[in-house]
Amino acid sequence: MTKAFLLFIGLLILLATEILRVYFIMPFPGSQHNNTIDIAYFISKNIWLFRAIGFLIVIFPLISFFERGRLWLKILLSVFVLFYLFIFYMFNFRFLADKMFYQPKNKFLASVAENKVDTNGLVIAAVINGEAKAYPIEIIGYHHQVQDTIGSEPVIVTYCTVCRTGAVFSPFINNQFQHFRLVGMDHFNAMFEDEKTKSWWRQVNGQAIAGPLKGSSLKELPSSQMRLGAWIREYPNTLILQPDTIYKKEYEGLQGYDSGTIKGSLEKRDSLSWNKKSWVVGVVKNNFAKAYDWNELVKEKIINDTFHAVPVVMILENDSVTFHAFSRIVNGQTLQFSWNDNLKMVQDDVTHSSWGWDGKCIDGILKNSKLTPLQSYQEFWHSWQTFHPNTTTYSPKK
Repeated sequence: MTKAFLLFIGLLILLATEILRVYFIMPFPGSQHNNTIDIAYFISKNIWLFRAIGFLIVIFPLISFFERGRLWLKILLSVFVLFYLFIFYMFNFRFLADKMFYQPKNKFLASVAENKVDTNGLVIAAVINGEAKAYPIEIIGYHHQVQDTIGSEPVIVTYCTVCRTGAVFSPFINNQFQHFRLVGMDHFNAMFEDEKTKSWWRQVNGQAIAGPLKGSSLKELPSSQMRLGAWIREYPNTLILQPDTIYKKEYEGLQGYDSGTIKGSLEKRDSLSWNKKSWVVGVVKNNFAKAYDWNELVKEKIINDTFHAVPVVMILENDSVTFHAFSRIVNGQTLQFSWNDNLKMVQDDVTHSSWGWDGKCIDGILKNSKLTPLQSYQEFWHSWQTFHPNTTTYSPKK
């Protein structure tokens, strides 16, 4: 085996492992369409072994060529070494997810009176033990995750802009609190690594897809996506995450994301229906999933449906961005809902009671009754299809 061949093999190992470790878990062309997470995880967890093997293979041929080789060969080898150092720098300090997206350094949640965030913007929000908090999407969309407490309970509030998926999880694994870091993507969905086991977890559903805890899932906590103003109407004592001024430029890069008019092709909305970048609202019940076309919801405002034996109503508020999903069963009775244009209110067609946006009956026979909310998500259609491959879709009745 010649020295030149050894040098070629060693350099190939060094370059390939640095590049592929990141390529498989970041949105490079072609990288997110195949099931390569296990390969990426293996390379990542053994990167120093691959580096050691590569260096051991190239070190002696390199020394030999630099001592006895011609000038042109020494120049060529110097170029290769510099190229490797460039690749090493780029793929370890520039292209890694946690080198591009950082946690807020100054985390401040303000009261409504102190709030500086536009109330027309979208938030991911949650209530735990009576405490309400809201996290603007155009802020957490950059950070991808914010670790916080709500109602004295630790939470991890997550968002992936490329999938348009927001979810709140408990950061406890086997009853032990964990910190998480953004490590990359799987099928365009953000992926986190826990501090202790180094397992990799999908943002969209909190499932571990690589590492010692593969197959486990984080506990998801109920959350809502809506316009901040609508959330404040329901929870006037809410706290609201404020932008960290350190990342002002990064936040500006997400302007227009809420409305889908952002310039980036990975995050911009396709206004047509059922295309990859079209918006849908999805619900999951007993491991069954169903998607509702956003354009249909905007058109109808209220959609009555039955999903896996559960009567469902989808309601879009007058702001055309705040949506709700509820069970239509109240006191054992299945209701049908519609919009009363005269009263400017949601009514059920059985008792003709009037209902607020929060699912509470405010007038009529069922006054003070409350609809049961169903966890729902607004996502890009490509994301919902990928992570719910057996999903059904809603088709309006002719």
